[in-house]
Amino acid sequence: MIIPDEIKNIIEKLQQSGFEAYAVGGCVRDLLLEKKPKDWDIATNVSPEQIQEIFPESFYENKFGTVTVKQDSNDETLKEIEVTTFRVDAKYSDKRHPDSISFTRNLNEDLARRDFTINAIALMEIKNQKSKIKIIDPFDGQSDLTNCLIRAVGNPEERFGEDALRMLRAVRFAIELGFLIEEKTKKAIQKNAGWLQAIAKERIKDELVKIIMSERPQDGILLLHELGLLEFIIPELEKGIGVAQNRHHIYTIFEHSVFSLKFAAQKKYNLVVRLAALLHDIAKPQAKRGEGPDSTFYNHDMMGARAAARILERLHFSRDIIERVTNLIRHHMFVYDVGLVTEAAIRRLLVRAGKENMEDLIDLRVADRLGSGVPKAQPYRLRHFQYMIEKVQRDAISAKMLKISGNDIMKILNIEPGPKIGAILDVLLGEVIEDPKKNEKEYFKNRVKELNELDLTELRKMAKQKIEEKKEEEDLEIKGKYWVK
Repeated sequence: MIIPDEIKNIIEKLQQSGFEAYAVGGCVRDLLLEKKPKDWDIATNVSPEQIQEIFPESFYENKFGTVTVKQDSNDETLKEIEVTTFRVDAKYSDKRHPDSISFTRNLNEDLARRDFTINAIALMEIKNQKSKIKIIDPFDGQSDLTNCLIRAVGNPEERFGEDALRMLRAVRFAIELGFLIEEKTKKAIQKNAGWLQAIAKERIKDELVKIIMSERPQDGILLLHELGLLEFIIPELEKGIGVAQNRHHIYTIFEHSVFSLKFAAQKKYNLVVRLAALLHDIAKPQAKRGEGPDSTFYNHDMMGARAAARILERLHFSRDIIERVTNLIRHHMFVYDVGLVTEAAIRRLLVRAGKENMEDLIDLRVADRLGSGVPKAQPYRLRHFQYMIEKVQRDAISAKMLKISGNDIMKILNIEPGPKIGAILDVLLGEVIEDPKKNEKEYFKNRVKELNELDLTELRKMAKQKIEEKKEEEDLEIKGKYWVK
């Protein structure tokens, strides 16, 4: 295990001042799992005020004994290190915060207040002839790491009673690490899932986002349901359990939502697309009409957008996230048939959904199809849709690209407005398409006079060929990109 110099320096300074100091919690867990820690925490038996005396470059803005020590480091995870005095927490009346805390000089008492055994391990490096790592593990967390178990420290009901969010964290750790939740810990969650209602929605949202952005979010949603926690986070999802769909789906509504999220994660789509994949059919149970292969879900996209907005607002997601997710859900049923949908229809969709959202909308459509049990992620017509999206967004080939205007030509030739001016512009456009370096005012001054010697018919013939060739060339390029004819 490699302990960064920034951490060693803090621990050594505290020890040189006559105090104990250990790396603790998640950073130790990650080290033992041979992973790079996302952040670092140090525990010590010195008071917060004394920590600040030892480390002048620090700040203390809480009542839990945590001082943040600033470090000169190129690693973002090591620029600010939290150093916390050993403490014991009193009763948690609100299932969120301790009624009071008291400092202790005993490391084991500090570790005993932590959530899970794998997060209740401390270590330090002993300096002698050969550096040696000393590990303090009073709750056998190393064994649980070996056996891939999430186990509460001590009595699980007491731990969850102290902070009910720990039940959600148990799911998150299980999903992120690929661990199982130990049986007693699991039963305590199932028994007390309702305690989650006491937790601030922002904290629930933060844990839910970590689950959704993990590599296996579908397992997280299923585990939340199994433990009874989903009922207190997104109960609307559970209304789709056992509700069959029509000939276009082989899964129930709930299964389809979970599988859509699974494939969105496999393709490493962003948070907005993953949330939309999970919630895009949230209104189907209410919209369903009829049974069997011909059942319908009329208007479930619009109803789903409104329902998703309520869910995300309840969980205190940002306004930007809410608007982007609901926009995708509202438009995820866009119709596209090769040869029938016109460029005008595509432009209308771009206006309604926003061209900046097209990539996310296509990603949602892919996750939706895969989650339906359809084996082909991007059938021909979806590729053709992508081709049309890009085609209509390309800058049109027009005389506006030129560094000369019709008014300029009239001044150079001292003539009145007429069809010849447009024809000259078209010829110049064809020449610039062939050689972009010619798009200069000085070149145009002489060339306009030369072209004025030709008649209108000849000018139009010269222009048409070059412009049509360029349009055809660009279209072939976009078609080749998406493998369409």
